[in-house]
Formats: sequence, structure tokens, C-alpha cells
Amino acid sequence: MTSEHAKHPGGGFNPPVPTTKGGPDYGRFIDAVRKLQDHARAVDAPNGIITEAANMLEKVSALLSPFDADEWESPSGRRMDLPVRGNILTIPLESRKTEDGRMAGTARFGRFHLGRNGAVHGGSLGMLFDTVLGLTASVLTGSRRQRTAYLKIDYRNIVPIEKELQFDAGIDRIDGRKIFVSGRLTDGDTLLTEADALFVQLKPGQP
Repeated sequence: MTSEHAKHPGGGFNPPVPTTKGGPDYGRFIDAVRKLQDHARAVDAPNGIITEAANMLEKVSALLSPFDADEWESPSGRRMDLPVRGNILTIPLESRKTEDGRMAGTARFGRFHLGRNGAVHGGSLGMLFDTVLGLTASVLTGSRRQRTAYLKIDYRNIVPIEKELQFDAGIDRIDGRKIFVSGRLTDGDTLLTEADALFVQLKPGQP
């Protein structure tokens, strides 16, 4: 444990401290970055347009760079009022706890997540399930500090980009600090992907 993180009870892994940093336009800022990622993957523009866009992006980076902060201070991942807490890395999703004690919700992959031929890249599905199953383990057990021990994914059907999809997940069993979770992603009645994972609750101070 470094001295920088000594004050954090979870060592190097802690629940995010809620914040309002970034102000009322932070969600708009995140959405704009996501749209830019989609355009970067999709655009087929004239050379001059690409040059102009690159110049503008370099100016935006120069505008923001003096304000880069570490993970404990940045609002990314700590804006509880925004989807996935304003985390640009996570697949956009909305979730809720169901009456039968499970988690359910919707997710949408953008053009940025394209693999080939209209299908979501397999690694992006790993990102989604790590988020969904980790959220399930945390919300349904009250675990505040945990890490992924393994994640297994079964790809059943092609997962389309740019379409609202449904997921559901639940706890399979708990063995001490081990939380076994599974879930699935569907498009209506079509099963797209299934996954199961093991999350391990961390001891105090464990990174």
C-alpha cells in the first residue's frame, strides 16, 4: 500500500465517493465524448475535414490537460446522478433491482464497439458483463470492495450494435468471501450471450 492511498480503507480499491464535480454539463460532456468515439469509428470524410477535426481535438485536449486529476479526485465514476456514474469506459446501461431479488436492465453498444459485420466486438461484451455481474454482486450482497476472479462468456448469437438490448443477472451462491454470479444478454426473446463470474470480497486494506 502506498502512502498516497494509506488513508483509503480499501487500500487501492474503494467505493467511489459521490460528487457533483463537473457541474450540470458533465453528463453532456460524457455523451459528447461517446458520440465522438462513434464518429471516429464510422467517419469516411475528406482529408481536409479530418485535418480540421484533428486540429479541433488537439485544442480540446490542450484545454483539458491542465485539469487532469488522479482517480480519487476526478468526477469520472463518481457522478451517482449519471448512468454508470459518468464513467466513459463502461458500456452505456441502465439497471434496477427486481422484485425477485435479481438485477435487470438495458444496454446499448455504439458504433465504437463494432467488431465486424454489424456485430459487437467480443471484448466489449466482456466489459459489459464484468460491469453487470460486478454490480449484481455488489448490490445484492452489499459488498463494497471486490475484484473479479474469473469471468466466463458463452457467445450464443451475434450481438448487434446500435440497438437497445436487455440483461438480467443474479447471485448463484456465496462461499465465504466468494460471490458466484451469472447473467445473460437478450434481444427480445433471442438469447445473445451468457456469462458467469466469481467476485472475491477484499479484506481491509487489500489492493
